[in-house]
Amino acid sequence: MAVYQEFLPKQLTAEELTAEVRAIIAEVGASSMKEMGKVMGVASKRLAGRADGKEISAKVKELLA
Repeated sequence: MAVYQEFLPKQLTAEELTAEVRAIIAEVGASSMKEMGKVMGVASKRLAGRADGKEISAKVKELLA
């Protein structure tokens, strides 16, 4: 198992995830939950392999609320 982890992308910390999602929200210009789909589209592509989709979704909801 340890051998596989060497080759997997490094997972983001909670702080890194917050910073990335904040940057994406600013980039997209989202200001409400109505625009969550736009943010998730960009975030899912940009953070693929570095953060779980559920974590991304929860952070987007938290920051847009």
